[in-house]
Parts: sequence; C-alpha cells; structure tokens
Amino acid sequence: MNDLKHIPKIAMELHSLSNMNRRFMDNNSHKKMVDSITGTNGWIIGYLDHNSHRDVFQRDLEETFGITRSTVSKVVNLMVQKGLVARSAVEHDARLKKLTLTDKSRELISFMHEDNDKLEKILTDGFSEEEKTQLMEYINRMKNNMKSALDDPDAECFPIPTADKKGRMIK
Repeated sequence: MNDLKHIPKIAMELHSLSNMNRRFMDNNSHKKMVDSITGTNGWIIGYLDHNSHRDVFQRDLEETFGITRSTVSKVVNLMVQKGLVARSAVEHDARLKKLTLTDKSRELISFMHEDNDKLEKILTDGFSEEEKTQLMEYINRMKNNMKSALDDPDAECFPIPTADKKGRMIK
C-alpha cells in the first residue's frame, strides 16, 4: 500500500524547480558578463522586449510576475537608476508612465534570448509538443487557482489560527 505522506508536494517541487532555474540563469556565462542584471531584472527586460509592440506599465509587471505593487516599484526604480529601463509619459494621459527599454538593455537582449532558449531546451528535453502544451495548460490553471485564492479575502484555504487572551490556540 502506498504511503501518501511520501508523495512529493507540488508546491515544494515547483519551488525547487524555480530555485534551479534561478541558479542556472545566475551561473550562465552571459549572465556573468553583465553584473548589473539580476534574475528579476532579466525577466522584466525580456518581458518588455516581448511586448515592445504595446505600452507596458508597472501594473502589467505586477500581473505577469505575480508580485506586489511595492515590489514592482522598488525593482523598476532600481532598473531606472541602472539605466536599464526608462519611464515616459503616454500621449493620452501624462500621469501614466510606460516602461521602455534603454539602449543599454537592448544590447543585452540577444544574450538573454540565447540563455532563455537554453533554459527552455533543458527544461523540456524529451517532451513532445503535446506534453509541452499540456504542461503549459496545467501551469496556467495553477496560476489561475492561486490568483483566485489571493483575490478572495474570504477564501478559507488556510484557516488563520487565533489565540485567546492567554495566548492559547483556539480551534
């Protein structure tokens, strides 16, 4: 009889895979050539490059990468200081600031494309096109599940334990 306690947990495995991805990218030879780029900066530059046909705003980064407004603001501010991205007003609303790549970041994009292609090839080695499509469907479903849980303040996925006045846990 199988002992269910020893079945790997999906969240733990995804976290482990994410750490391996980050380690691969951090140790990549092109990555070492550009010490001003962190993994997150690289993903953002790649996203801006991929979406160069449209205006991209900080809220797009929040949604795409699943990070908070304050985190995006800090990361983008540092990227502006490093000369990797620029903020510029849009014609229809001067209050809105779109994010654009600088010449410095454009120089790095070809290296990033090569590194991302390597990572994708390693991750999907031995997968059929059908399996890759199915995997993306599963990942998107998990992301949607997490978005729903995070957007629902009444979700009881993880009941919050409470304590009485003496600090004893109440069920």
